[in-house]
Amino acid sequence: MPFTPFHLGPGLGFGLPLRRYMHAPTFILANVIIDVEPFLVLSYGLRYPLHGYLHTFLSAFFLGFTVGCAMFFLERFLHPIYKVFLLESDDKLNLKSFVLAGALGTVLHVLLDSPLYGDIRPFYPLTINPLFNPALSLEIYSVCVWMGVIGVIYYLALLISSVYKKF
Repeated sequence: MPFTPFHLGPGLGFGLPLRRYMHAPTFILANVIIDVEPFLVLSYGLRYPLHGYLHTFLSAFFLGFTVGCAMFFLERFLHPIYKVFLLESDDKLNLKSFVLAGALGTVLHVLLDSPLYGDIRPFYPLTINPLFNPALSLEIYSVCVWMGVIGVIYYLALLISSVYKKF
């Protein structure tokens, strides 16, 4: 799913309801950041696989770990914005919650893309993709869309709840 909104679905659908346990903005970002790779390949015509090293479980884990650490250190500056948009609960999260969100988000991205694209090597350095099964594409896209719908409904419920608490 090169830079498509489909990865936002699981990010919202899992991230928002679990925001007391893991940092939702980090999880949402981690679900989509891996698609920077195919975006750059297509934009600049690079001689590089469309789904290269970032679309492996190993690289995705380390990218997610890095994103989690970066978001933890940016929390001091971004926290007021997250609170306005209700992306964080009142609970204070620790570094572990950020790293967990980053790693789970990036690994979930690879897990969702692996059945769809034959050029992905999720278990690199192995050159095979045992998860490749394009027959699952409709199901994977459907899960992503429905998770997005659940996430949007959850977010709207948060907004409505927030408005009623003010009155």
